[in-house]
Amino acid sequence: MKCILLEGIHKIAGEQLMAQNLQVDHIKSAPGTKELSLKKNCLALGIRSRTRITKNILEALCPSLRLIGAFCIGTDQIDLNAARQMGVPVFNAPYGNTRSVAELVISHIIALSRQSYHFNQIMHQRKWNKTAQGSKEVRGKTLGIVGYGHIGTQVSILAESMGMKVIYFDIIETLQMGNARPVKNLKELMSLSDFVTLHVPQTSATKNMIQEKQLRWMKKGSFLINTSRGTVVNLEDLKISLQEGHLAGAALDVFPEEPQAKESTFICPLQGMKQVILTPHIAGSTEEAQENIAKQVSASLLKYLFHGISEGAVNFPILNPPILDPTKKGQRLVNIHKNVPGVLGNINGLMSRLKINIQSQYLSTKEDIGYLIMDMEHKNIKPLWDAIDSLDTSIRTYILPFSTDRS
Repeated sequence: MKCILLEGIHKIAGEQLMAQNLQVDHIKSAPGTKELSLKKNCLALGIRSRTRITKNILEALCPSLRLIGAFCIGTDQIDLNAARQMGVPVFNAPYGNTRSVAELVISHIIALSRQSYHFNQIMHQRKWNKTAQGSKEVRGKTLGIVGYGHIGTQVSILAESMGMKVIYFDIIETLQMGNARPVKNLKELMSLSDFVTLHVPQTSATKNMIQEKQLRWMKKGSFLINTSRGTVVNLEDLKISLQEGHLAGAALDVFPEEPQAKESTFICPLQGMKQVILTPHIAGSTEEAQENIAKQVSASLLKYLFHGISEGAVNFPILNPPILDPTKKGQRLVNIHKNVPGVLGNINGLMSRLKINIQSQYLSTKEDIGYLIMDMEHKNIKPLWDAIDSLDTSIRTYILPFSTDRS
């Protein structure tokens, strides 16, 4: 049974897992569906954004697969519903690269305002074109932030420190940072902003959220920045707005279709436009961010494998029981089951018949599954494990600290 880490996940993740006597395989690439489906001995799977985890892959990897670590912020590359129904929690790192993304956004704001990217291109062509025309300071300008979550608030703080006015819009009521001011709707935000930066998740509501209509709301001569999801902006509509001179420029780090491998051919309708900055989904790709993410996600994996702690899982019932004390007698049994009436009564009935004393019991549910943790005083709970696992309502049952067999 191995922990398999894909896509060149930072080495510190493997070090933390191996320090707990787990076997780790590092794979630099993102395997295809067929290759990944053959990893039958995978206990924990670590991925980044390029690996797609479908229902078919989950079925191929289960029952050995206990959990998935998404070493990134987004989890839309994983079939979260299928994973939950198979009893596989998914953990991510919602804060790990927040600062890195925010800093890139600020750098794009300055580069767009000063046209430094364009001057750089000209200099590399051996041309000298010193001019102040079209170059402006960002101080005193208005930044509109769409999506005021972890990244949006970081951008807000940095922008305000440079003297920018900050407004924001979010469908969820959030606490404002500094002097940032919320606005009523997207139209108001886009019509008031000199710069608009997008920080929203990929959902049906955000697909093509910014297209011709919304771009017309923006001030003439304003700028658009997208480091969220590639499906949020209609690139053809953006191209027309730039060609017509309505928008002065744009910076994009994410795209509707992105290559799966390095040095692959990339095609985008905005290529060749001098007022556009294109970067290859690198907003969160700093050494510091990757190390932070590796530490956070691997810590979550270990807590779940050894103690059953599911805090931080994005698709799973949340339980945060005390960490198991190896010096004390007793064992912890975990049961993931269908969320239907009578499950707890049946399990407690089995324990009573087998004369097993319960020290503590924790239960949480999420949608169609329940998650039960029981600490008990008993030397041999294999009969209980077998009995609970054979219930029609049971999805997965195992003993902690981490164990792969029932001996």
